[in-house]
Amino acid sequence: MQLTLVVPELIWPEPDDRETLDGLDCPALETLLARSRRTRRAAQSLEATLADVFGQPPGAPYAAFRLLGEGHSTADTTADAGAGYWLCCDPVHLRFHQEQLILADSANFGITEGEAQALAGELNRELADFGRFHVAAPERWYLALADSSLAAALDTPPLSAVAGRRIDRLLPATASARRLRALHNEAQMLLHAHPLNAQREDDGRLAINSLWLWGGGALPARLESDFDGVWSSNPLALGLAHAAGVPTHRLPVDAATLFEHAAPDTSQLVVVEDLLAPVHYQHGEAYRNALAGLEARWFAPLRAALSGGQIAQLRIEASTAYAALAWQSTRRAQWKLWRRAQPLAALAQELATTA
Repeated sequence: MQLTLVVPELIWPEPDDRETLDGLDCPALETLLARSRRTRRAAQSLEATLADVFGQPPGAPYAAFRLLGEGHSTADTTADAGAGYWLCCDPVHLRFHQEQLILADSANFGITEGEAQALAGELNRELADFGRFHVAAPERWYLALADSSLAAALDTPPLSAVAGRRIDRLLPATASARRLRALHNEAQMLLHAHPLNAQREDDGRLAINSLWLWGGGALPARLESDFDGVWSSNPLALGLAHAAGVPTHRLPVDAATLFEHAAPDTSQLVVVEDLLAPVHYQHGEAYRNALAGLEARWFAPLRAALSGGQIAQLRIEASTAYAALAWQSTRRAQWKLWRRAQPLAALAQELATTA
């Protein structure tokens, strides 16, 4: 078996945070990394990494791919990802903190199906000239664009690249993005004035006061991949797989379950996002706990499978604050005992000081 394991935010982004990094108990991961060939590219989002592994260039039509992977229709009408131009317009909360604008995604606030449908319904009533909003999941909304030029004018990063972080600007400042900025401003005013948000604030919950617009475009005519299976709960990964005709599966609980269900002579892609939210919202203890779980369920059994020949080649892909990192290893490489493992704390320091 050849296995690609995508683990976004694998390395804690603050190399001097001793409380989080010191004493991490992950010997299998550290050995895997030490006995692999590492490559480093410019930092990029999880979405860009997923597009990479499917051979898609920067600026891929993430919205159309992600909608394709949702696996069901919207509540009001069937959303055909292959028809026209789509835009991700995910509900977010914006707030000022120490004179900086901070964005919170749905990992930091709860939104129900009813709330999502009510807010999207208001947007559809008032902003029909821009297209039609679809709620595929409470935290993932889409806009079927009436004007495809709006997608071309957009260059905002994916939501995962800005969640929990300071943002410098909401939308492009170019003249071609003028209508897009009008859409965004009108949507913000509608959301701010909606009684549902007043009720959320009365209940002590964060208001859904903005949309994050990103990933616009149309599905390409053809997509190819060498993968025989994709295991993930990420709708973008599932959509890329569907576009390439690759079978998709629910993310297994551990590597042992994967081995039970995936044929030996195949190429598999697994996407594990356990570390994403802890890193985005700087929860050091949650990161340590999640990493310990991954060590037990994935890294230790994968290292044993690689050393024992059950896996012929393992590639770990990690989008991090330092860089887009990849480690590739084989059974032979794992028996190079002179390549001594280094703690993740030391690796974080190394990554922070080298280009």
